[in-house]
Amino acid sequence: MLRYIARKAVGWILMIVVATNVTYFLANAFLKPASNYLALRPPRTTEQINRSLALYNLNPDKPIMERWWHWASNILLHFDWGSSPTGGNVNDQIGYRALASGQLVLGSTILSIIIGVGLGVFTAARQYKAADRAWQGLSVLSFNTPSAVASLAVVLVTISLNQSLGHSLLPVAGAQDPELSGFWPVFGSRVTHAILPTISLTFISYAGYHLLQRSLLLDNINSDYVRTARSKGLTRQQAIRRHGLRTSIIPVATQVAFAMPTLFTGAVITETVFAWHGMGEYFTKTISTNDVHGAVAVAAFGALMTAIGAILADIAVVALDPRIRVS
Repeated sequence: MLRYIARKAVGWILMIVVATNVTYFLANAFLKPASNYLALRPPRTTEQINRSLALYNLNPDKPIMERWWHWASNILLHFDWGSSPTGGNVNDQIGYRALASGQLVLGSTILSIIIGVGLGVFTAARQYKAADRAWQGLSVLSFNTPSAVASLAVVLVTISLNQSLGHSLLPVAGAQDPELSGFWPVFGSRVTHAILPTISLTFISYAGYHLLQRSLLLDNINSDYVRTARSKGLTRQQAIRRHGLRTSIIPVATQVAFAMPTLFTGAVITETVFAWHGMGEYFTKTISTNDVHGAVAVAAFGALMTAIGAILADIAVVALDPRIRVS
C-alpha cells in the first residue's frame, strides 16, 4: 500500500515540477507586466519601466533563462515565489487566499459528496418512482444553474429572511467581522460568514455526484454478486448499500480528485458575490494585472491540489477494490 502510494506521489511531484516550469515560460511569453506602468502620469520611458520591473525579476531585456534561474533558485532555496509587477508578495497572497478558499472548498466538497452519493443510493433503490423523478428533476435544475444565479438567489433569500426577523441572522458578505479579535470569536465569525457561500457551492456541485452515482449504481444492481446477496436474504436496499455501492462509488472518488482544483480557482463568481477574497479572485487578478509570478503560483497550487486529490482518490480506490490491493 505504502509503496503504491509512494510511486503515485513521485509521479505527481514530477508532473507538478514540469507543469509549473512550462507555465512560467508561457506566462512570460503572453503576459506583459510593463502594461501596469503605461497609464502612470507622468509617462515613463521604456528604460524606466524596465528598471522598475528588474526589481521583481521581470525585466524583458534580461534573458528568459536568467530570469527563470533566479526565480527557480528562490523557490528551491527560500520558497519565495516572487513578487507581482506592482510590488505585492506572491507568498502572502497565496497564503491567506488559499486558506480562505480552502474553508469554502472543504465544506462544500464534503457536503456535496455526502448529499450526492446519498441521493444516488436513495434514488437508485427507488428507480422511476415519484421520489426518484422528483430528486432527478431538482438535480438537473441544480446542474444547469449558473453559479452567479445560485449565489444571488441565496443572497436575496437571506436578505429577505434577515429583514423579516428584524436582525442579521446570517451575514451575506465578507469572510469575517473585522471588529472581532481573539481566536474563538474570529473562528466563529468565519464559520458564520462561510455558511452562505458554502450553501451556494454545494447546490451547484452535488448534482453531478448524485446523477453519476445513480447511473453507476443502476448498472450494478442486476450484477451477479448483488443478486447473490439478495438470494441470501438481504433486501434490495441492503444489497445495494453493502455490495453495489462499494463498486460503483470508485469512479465518483476519481471525479472528486479532479474537481478540487476547479473549485479552488473556479469559484471566482461565488467569491465575488459574497466578497470572499480567495484563490478564484486572485486567479483573475493575476491575469488582469499581467502578474507572471502570481499566475505561475496559482497554476502550481492547482497542480498540487490535483495531485493531493488524485492520491486521496487512489487511496480510496485501493481501500474499496480488493483487486487493486492484490495487484
